[in-house]
Amino acid sequence: MSADTDNATPPNPPGAEARKDSLIEYPSLFPIKVMGIKAEGYVQAITHIAHQFDPTFDASTIELRESKGGKYLGVTITVTATSREQLDELYRTLSTHPMVKVVL
Repeated sequence: MSADTDNATPPNPPGAEARKDSLIEYPSLFPIKVMGIKAEGYVQAITHIAHQFDPTFDASTIELRESKGGKYLGVTITVTATSREQLDELYRTLSTHPMVKVVL
């Protein structure tokens, strides 16, 4: 064995992360901007999804911003993020909703 392999770091056990994936400390308040076509039921749909992933979600904190032409509506929700997995699944759910165009 060479000196290089003697000092090599052993591989992580299965399921262990090699490095920290996130700079976010959990739990924390996390804003998400959702943009879609302004339509009846759009804000309610986003609110429903937010509640699915954060039962403590406060709908009174929702911020709305209409596009210049009035066709689109930006909805900012602030959820309590508890894990990377929760945020990933929330983004996936929002992104695949038929009324949603973009999630940031």
